Parts: sequence; C-alpha cells; structure tokens
Amino acid sequence: MMSSMIAALGVVFAPGNVLLMMLGTLLGIFIGAMPGLSSVMGLSIMMPLTLTMKGASGILMLLGLWCGAIYGGSITAILIKTPGTANSAATTLDGYPMATKLGQPGRALGISTMASTFGGIFSAIMLLWISPILGRFALKFGAPEYFALAVFGLSMVTSISAKNVTKGLISAVIGLMMATVGIDSLTGQQRFTFGTVYFMGGIAMIPVLIALYAFSQGLQNIEAGNDGGNKRTTQKIKRILPTWQDTKTVFPTMLRSSIIGTVIGAIPGTGGDIACWVGYNEAKRVSKHKDQFGKGAPEGIAAPEAANNAISGGALIPLLTLGIPGDAGTAIMLSALMMQGIVPGPLLFQTQGETVYTVIMGMFLANICMCVLGFLGLRGFAKIGEISNTYLTPIVFAFCVVGTYAVNNNIGDIVLMMVLGVISFFLIKLDFPMPPVILGLILGNLAEKNLQRSLVLSHGDVTIFFRRPISCILIVISLVSIFWPLLRKMAEMLAMKKK
Repeated sequence: MMSSMIAALGVVFAPGNVLLMMLGTLLGIFIGAMPGLSSVMGLSIMMPLTLTMKGASGILMLLGLWCGAIYGGSITAILIKTPGTANSAATTLDGYPMATKLGQPGRALGISTMASTFGGIFSAIMLLWISPILGRFALKFGAPEYFALAVFGLSMVTSISAKNVTKGLISAVIGLMMATVGIDSLTGQQRFTFGTVYFMGGIAMIPVLIALYAFSQGLQNIEAGNDGGNKRTTQKIKRILPTWQDTKTVFPTMLRSSIIGTVIGAIPGTGGDIACWVGYNEAKRVSKHKDQFGKGAPEGIAAPEAANNAISGGALIPLLTLGIPGDAGTAIMLSALMMQGIVPGPLLFQTQGETVYTVIMGMFLANICMCVLGFLGLRGFAKIGEISNTYLTPIVFAFCVVGTYAVNNNIGDIVLMMVLGVISFFLIKLDFPMPPVILGLILGNLAEKNLQRSLVLSHGDVTIFFRRPISCILIVISLVSIFWPLLRKMAEMLAMKKK
C-alpha cells in the first residue's frame, strides 16, 4: 500500500501532470461559471480529447475539470443570482444578498472558495481512508452479489434523483434497453442491431453522454433565447480573502456540510444538487440566528458549497471499490477509466494499486489547484457570467461535434449523438431525469452478465440471490428504495383519512 502511494505521488506531482491538472481545473471553473453549462457537460465534451494522453494524465485532467466546474457554479450564483450549475442553486439564497444588499461580493466569493476547498479536501481524506476498507469487503462479491449491486445502483437513482418515481423508472429502462443493443456475450446472438454493422458493438458511451448533457443543453439555450447579445452586469469585487472572524463562524458549518456531502455522494444516484440543499437546510436548522438566512448569512454560503464539493470524493468511493458510479459525473469518470484499461471494482486495489492511489492523490491536488486558481483569478472569472448565449451556444455545439467525432472518427457517432440529443431534449421538457438513462446504460451490462452467470452456476435457480446474505440484503434494500415513495404516499393518505 505504502509503495503504491509513493509511486502515485510521483505520478501526480510530475511537472507535466501538475500543469495538465491546473489547465483542467481552470477550464472547469470557466465551464462551471457559464450559466447553461455543467460539470457533466464539460466532462463529456473533454473526455474524448483526454484519451489521447499517455498514462494517468487524461484522468488527472478530468479530475481537475470536475472539481473546478463544481466550484465555478458558485461564482455566477453569487454575482448575478444565476447558478452556473444546479449544484450551486442554494448558494444564491445568501450569496447574492451578500454581494448586492450588503455590497460585499468579494467576501461572499472568498467564503465560497474556502468552503469549496474544505469540502473537497475533506472528501478526499474520506476517500483515502474508506476506499481500501470497502475494497477488501467487496472481495467477497461473486456474480450474484454483482447483479444485486447493479440493481441497487439503479434503484437508488430512480428513487432519489427523480422527482417522479415512475418517470425515473422509465428513464432507467431506456438506459437498460440501450445496454441490450449489440451481440449477446453468452449466446452470440445479434440484438436490436437493425441489420447494421454500426450497432453490433453496442451503443457507444461518449455519443450518449454528450447527447444527454451537452447537445440537449444547447437546444435548451436556443429555446430560452439568446438574450439579444446583451451582457449581464456584475458587482465590483474588492476584498476576497476571508477574515479570521468569518473563518471561525463558518468552520462548524463547513465540517458538518462536508460530512453530509461525502455521505450523500457515496450513495449511488445522488448528486451535488441534493447535497447543497441538505447542507443548507441543516445549517439553517442548527443556527442560532435563523432570521439572518436569506439576507447574506456567511453560513448560508459555506454550507451548500462545502456540501456540493464534498460530493466529488464521496462519489468516487463506490466507483473505485464497487465499480458503481455515484452520480452522472462519476459515470463519465468510469467510462474514462475503462477506456484507459482500468476496471474499477474490488480487485482494483490489488491489481492496480498505483493507479487507484493516483486518482485519490489527484483529488487532493485538484482541490489545491482549485483553491489557488480561485483566489488568484476570481476577478477574471467573474467576467464569465457576462458572456451572452449568442456566443455560448454555438461553442457548445462545436465542442459536441468535435468531442463525439474524436473518439472513433466515425460520422455515425455524430448522427447518433444528434438524434439522442433531440430525443433527450424532449424527455427533459417532460421532466424525465437523465442520470438514470446513463446509469442504466452502464449498469445494464453489469446486471445482465452477472445475472446470466448466476443462473448458469445455479442451474436456473433464482433463489441463489436470496440464499447469499450480501445479495439478499442488497435486493431487499433495492425493493424498499423503489417502493418507498409509493408506500410513503399511501401512509400519508391513510393518515389524512383517519383525521
């Protein structure tokens, strides 16, 4: 373990990799601060370009971009009340009043940067501590456990991420159906290929990711209007570094929210948007001056930012140890790792220890880069929010096409991306969540292969999943997770009838 960590430090702090991570973090902050873009969009667009890099360089650059984008959303949330990403929606409640009514935009941005760094580093420490322990436990997994784990991941997505459970389940089924396209690994039969060679290898991940998170967002920007080329105005920024008094005031809030964000991030299917609101609500609940929230309370800025940045390390825990992506961002990271020949799962710590510790140490460096670039470049980043959609939307479409084509140099990928992008645009308008589609596509193969293996080993006996303790517990939790919203509504209706 120690030798792997030392070797990983050498890889992470190699001058070239440090520069790439700084570049990725800088790009991530720009993407996060642009209203209408998101960390997932940035990852999906940039991932094809990082596949040409040698060694762990591409992975490290993506880690920097991911952390930077999560933080970048707070800049416009504070300055123009327009969160760059959904993760920073709660930050507007106190960040914007502090910037405008109190006339302290620099103070608000400084608290946000400090809390984001604290949450990110805290989650990286938890990742370093918990992942090896969970990895050793996961070595007990066989085919039934992996099938149950895939079902568990899908159930958490549909029950927690979706506002409507039915639509969440439909989205997951769409992803599962896409996962069946291609040649059956057990029988060799072609499935849903429509007589074309293109679909024989299955549906590629990159076109789907870019379609769902980037191309569809560009279409939404067009629908929302290009704002006539008008620029948004921002407040003048003076002092940025937090005072000692502000640091003491928000420290308990940052610690509490970091724990909340790490735990929520480790639950497959959740995300920073959930963590930021839970962190904000908890900060307000325990505060002795609740009346200050919504008027520029420092804790109201620190809580959501510490929570949503702690998601990054928390979401990597199930990814590295179990091969289950914690959210849409880690779903892209999973694709990037697999394309580099790295297969996350219980054996990763034994077979590729240096690689996994490179990712973990990269999380530390990414958050340090985010802190340095954040405090040094805040005045410049603040101008990003003034960019008009007139110029932003064409850039998004250009990156979509280039990013899709760069992977396989196949025009078919571009056609698939555009078709799926239009379909996802209408699905989003109908309030269908997109994360279940991605995770259904990823976990579908895991579920199908291990279901087939389990049934072959048990000679068709489906009770094998309930005779093994781990798989039985996971399946029971999955069923409870899926039907819990329905049971809760039924309980509420019964309670109302009794009244």
